[in-house]
Amino acid sequence: MNMSMNLKADLLPKLRARYERRGREGKTRMLDELCEDHGYERKYAIKLLRDTVPAPSGRAHPGPEPRYALIEPVVRAIWLAAEQPCGKRLAPALPLWLRHYERHHDPLSAHQRQRLREVSPATLDRLLAPARAQHPLRGRCGTKPGSLLKTEIPIRTGTWDVTRPGYLEADSVAHCGASLAGDFIWSLTYTDIATQWTEGRAVWNKGAAGVLAATGTVEAALPFALLGFDCDNGGEFLNHHLLAYLHGRKAPVAFTRSRPYHSDDNAHVEQKNWMWPRQLLGYDRLEVAALVAPICALYQEAWGPLMNFFLPGLKLKTKWREKSAWKKRYEPARTAYQRLMDPGVLGRRARRELRERYESLDPFVLKAEVERRLQPILVEAAEIVRRPAGGCAPR
Repeated sequence: MNMSMNLKADLLPKLRARYERRGREGKTRMLDELCEDHGYERKYAIKLLRDTVPAPSGRAHPGPEPRYALIEPVVRAIWLAAEQPCGKRLAPALPLWLRHYERHHDPLSAHQRQRLREVSPATLDRLLAPARAQHPLRGRCGTKPGSLLKTEIPIRTGTWDVTRPGYLEADSVAHCGASLAGDFIWSLTYTDIATQWTEGRAVWNKGAAGVLAATGTVEAALPFALLGFDCDNGGEFLNHHLLAYLHGRKAPVAFTRSRPYHSDDNAHVEQKNWMWPRQLLGYDRLEVAALVAPICALYQEAWGPLMNFFLPGLKLKTKWREKSAWKKRYEPARTAYQRLMDPGVLGRRARRELRERYESLDPFVLKAEVERRLQPILVEAAEIVRRPAGGCAPR
């Protein structure tokens, strides 16, 4: 017959005291009696009298506490502020964000800091699995072929030195909702191939003059010189205005285009079209011209610094064919700022200015600024969706 819990509580302290006072033979007799009277295994009886039986934890499933449960709230907060990156991109981002975390959230213990240093990308993905967004939408293509300058602007053939910053890919994204008819806002995305530094601008109806002005502001904002410019075959880029701007200087900028209907020729900027216009502004129609300036300011003053300085990106290192499958190997995820700060990439003055700018930024403040600037834009987009068919948008 087993010993009841009350009997254990009453007798065990006395039995343990007697067990400690007895010699070898006395302890053996006590163990024999305990096993015979209460049906215990001998090893368990020894642990019981030595008070080495672990107390019940109260958990449904026995075992150690989850190793990284303590850091899950920290990881979740940074993941949400960093626009929900995958584990391979989030792991190198954690040190960049933890420098500023305690100014906006609870202080971190030494144990939490150690766990955050040890956590792997795969563990981050497991921790964040319940909260991960699903079912991304797909956008529409609004590129119309430009035929005027196809003979003057060559197709890029891979002759650029893409290990140096300065060679940009450009693309446009339509904020047209369900229809490409009528007037609406377009986003322009510019991505440096070597460092993944990206700039975004908004224009009304992607006219040649607006695209030229946007490209000029992008060049002025780059932390490096513009050496090459590659785009798709859309007429917003293939025009005399942009050609004269890029070629009409002492050191002309190489101006090339991709092959028609080969979007993978501009793979770097095509990838950023999701991270920039789509993830930020969504798929609703933006047909109010007054929103162009706020969207440009959002790109330049909040979203761009957040992306370029604090969100690491993966970059393909090598690709090879193995039987019928392509194998790919990627560089460790790094931010565009980290790639620019590699030795020999920038001059001393440019490095100093870029470092000073980085030190002045706080990713949590930038994220809050993104949300503040984004709110009125999304409110206007929602109003357009609710507007009756045939209604006129204010200009």
